[in-house]
Amino acid sequence: MYRIAFRPDIVKRSLIVALVVGTVLNLINQGDQLVHSGSVNLLKCLLTYTVPYCVATYGAVSALARVR
Repeated sequence: MYRIAFRPDIVKRSLIVALVVGTVLNLINQGDQLVHSGSVNLLKCLLTYTVPYCVATYGAVSALARVR
C-alpha cells in the first residue's frame, strides 16, 4: 500500500489536488485575513492543504489496491 502512495504519478496528482482544493478552502476560510493582511492561522493553513492531499492519495491507493 505504501509503495502505491509514494508512486510519482500518485504524488503529483495528489499535490495538484491539494494545491487547487487547499487554495480554494483557504480563500473561503481565511480570505479576509489574507487580503487585508490580518493574522493568518498557519496551522489551519497547512492543514487545509494536507487534508486534500491525504484524501486524494487515499482514494488513489484504494482504487489501485482494489484493481490488484
